Amino acid sequence: QVQLVESGGGLVQAGGSLRLSCAVSGTIFSLNLMGWTRQAPGKQRELVATFTSGRSTDYADSVKGRFAISKDNTKNMVYLQMDSLKPEDTAVYYCTAKNVRYMTTSWGLGTQVTVSS
Repeated sequence: QVQLVESGGGLVQAGGSLRLSCAVSGTIFSLNLMGWTRQAPGKQRELVATFTSGRSTDYADSVKGRFAISKDNTKNMVYLQMDSLKPEDTAVYYCTAKNVRYMTTSWGLGTQVTVSS
């Protein structure tokens, strides 16, 4: 059973930074493409950042240059460093794991990020 547990969300002022963490268990870490997706109230889910293969990454245009995804293969951890936060970044952020062998995607329960103006 794949388990993804996010942490690090909270309330921050515009221009501030947060670092989200995701602990991954129940799967072979290297068989998954890890990513972060967010959903704001009344809006569709948005893929924020993801590993596309190996250590290659891709970002939504709205966060390019401000967010950075990283991972620690030795700890089965994924991170999202968020800088220069804006009120429009307010959302629930979900860690995702796309298993490249079985083509299934697992989700964490999410962590709330609120950016005040």
